[in-house]
Amino acid sequence: MSRLAHVSSGPYAPPVPARTLTVTSADGARLHAEVHGPEGAPAVVLAHGWTCSTAFWAAQIRALSADHRVIAYDQRGHGRSPASATCGTDALADDLEAVLKATLAPGEQAVIAGHSMGGMTVMAASTRPGFREHAAAVLLCSTGSSRLVARSTVVPIRAGRPRTWLTKHILGSRAPLGPVTPLALRILKYGTMGPGSSPEMVQACARIVHACPRTARHAWSQVLETLDLDRGVRELRVPTEIVAGTADRLTPPVHARELADALPECAGLTELPGIGHMTPVEAPDLVTGKIRALVAAHAGADVHAHAEVEVEESA
Repeated sequence: MSRLAHVSSGPYAPPVPARTLTVTSADGARLHAEVHGPEGAPAVVLAHGWTCSTAFWAAQIRALSADHRVIAYDQRGHGRSPASATCGTDALADDLEAVLKATLAPGEQAVIAGHSMGGMTVMAASTRPGFREHAAAVLLCSTGSSRLVARSTVVPIRAGRPRTWLTKHILGSRAPLGPVTPLALRILKYGTMGPGSSPEMVQACARIVHACPRTARHAWSQVLETLDLDRGVRELRVPTEIVAGTADRLTPPVHARELADALPECAGLTELPGIGHMTPVEAPDLVTGKIRALVAAHAGADVHAHAEVEVEESA
């Protein structure tokens, strides 16, 4: 990443990984991946959202890597992963499967957390053999499965065709974002964060979002515009928790409530008053706590030991 791609100090500065690797996806796309924390510890896999990078998860990586093996990767065209000619939900699923295969042992399971497009990645991969082999449980943060543009409230007018048209052209703009100025910070905070988010949080998100190449930002906006992963939600057959902010303008809470109703194994829905779209940054301790709890319940050492005993007894 360039020097402007993330903040360099404070809780949102990304920690140095224990190791990095390049993962090759099904179509040959190369993905930057990082591993943090001790080998042999319970595994967590983090998938970031549109216009973000592994740096988005800095607070979770910093907190969890003391006693978890945390795997984070850059979606194609984002962060240190080169752009690809292929953009779509199948590519997102391919990439997640490739990362799981490259970083986890055969049969090893992990808690997978996805924010925004990262959550959509999980939905897209829900029927894939590699995902089902490795997913013990899932956390979905600030995401939705369909009708994203029509339901966005970034444009503050009544729902309908004019708002949808305006939203489509704003989110799909090819214009460069430019430097991170005070005005840029105010715009980003309005569109993506809650009114109480601190300047430190806004600065961290702005550095990440402004570092995303505009070609990748535009290409993936077209995918999100026509997204329909409702079937993927119904096939997500692992314990799944949902976190959503009530002030989220990009994926308003109606998406989270519909996910909760459709999921075969919904483990809970938490709506955070006054929090916007960037929940892992705006509510870092809560999101980290949700991941920890899912690991303890579904992917921790005690769970694996119990499973091994059951296998031995049935043999």
